[in-house]
Amino acid sequence: MSTPAILVRELRKYYGSKAAVDGVDLEVPRGSFFGFLGPNGAGKSTTIRMLTGLIPADSGSIEILGFRLPEQDLEIKRRIGLVPDESLLFDRLTGAEFLEFVGRMYGLNRPTAIERAGDLLELFQLQADRKMIGEYSKGMRKRVAMAASLIHHPELFLMDEPFEGVDAVGARLMKDILIDQVKRGATIFLTSHVLEVVERLCDRVAIINDGRIVNSGTLEDLRAGGESLEDAFVRIVGAGHQMERLDWL
Repeated sequence: MSTPAILVRELRKYYGSKAAVDGVDLEVPRGSFFGFLGPNGAGKSTTIRMLTGLIPADSGSIEILGFRLPEQDLEIKRRIGLVPDESLLFDRLTGAEFLEFVGRMYGLNRPTAIERAGDLLELFQLQADRKMIGEYSKGMRKRVAMAASLIHHPELFLMDEPFEGVDAVGARLMKDILIDQVKRGATIFLTSHVLEVVERLCDRVAIINDGRIVNSGTLEDLRAGGESLEDAFVRIVGAGHQMERLDWL
């Protein structure tokens, strides 16, 4: 389709007198693996929360998959998969019960939701027993959150630090699944502090700092002279910040 997966214009969000997001413009093409980068407190999570409708924008416009927020929020939510920074899961459900619940919330009939829940538990190497989510490790919680984001076969994934706390085997599994989703035409919008992951997975990147987009484009656009993404990131957001050395250290 001609419309982008995400189209944001002049997006702003204030907390008191401070602008957490200050005039952000974003355009994410469909079928892309898009990395959204920035230092701590730059406005990444606030932006994702506005894109999902979890918090309202103070000004600006948001279009997701051709639908406008907040006017068409239900149409948008039917079509997106979300992996939030915080593991917003139901701790007193098993993994299978939680995935079935999510599938039913997205309109799947019960047999289909149960079947897909079982398939996803096996795919993500999660235990299909009576263990409660409250007993899961952080990495297992991330896996079940990603499994839940997949159950309704969404067109767009919004992922805030999806690999945080996940071991190497789990992270590799999750990366391979996401790559397959992009190959089938889905769009992924991802934040991560692990720049090596972004460099491996993403074809386009935007960098936010102090609530504003300071650079965006393909990885080749950002990496001047063959530098790594980490070098480019530090150059863009950390220029002029020299590390002070301690004589005793």
